[in-house]
Amino acid sequence: MRLEKIQDYLKEKGWPYTYTEEDGQGSIDFEHRGLAYHIWEFEDGHVRGAETNLRTVGRTEDLTGNYEEEMIEIIKSW
Repeated sequence: MRLEKIQDYLKEKGWPYTYTEEDGQGSIDFEHRGLAYHIWEFEDGHVRGAETNLRTVGRTEDLTGNYEEEMIEIIKSW
């Protein structure tokens, strides 16, 4: 299972979500206040990260490094 910190946070908040895993990469889809959010993990060579629209719903961005912690901080800022 991947994206465990994000899943734990969403469970703590009581927000339903869908988790999928393919080729060892996790994917989470959820809604909050009528907006659809997505998190897709990726691995590009030696770089692991996630593509997400958490910061700007209409646009995706790539996060690397401690991307789970960064995504949780973004969600906390809502």
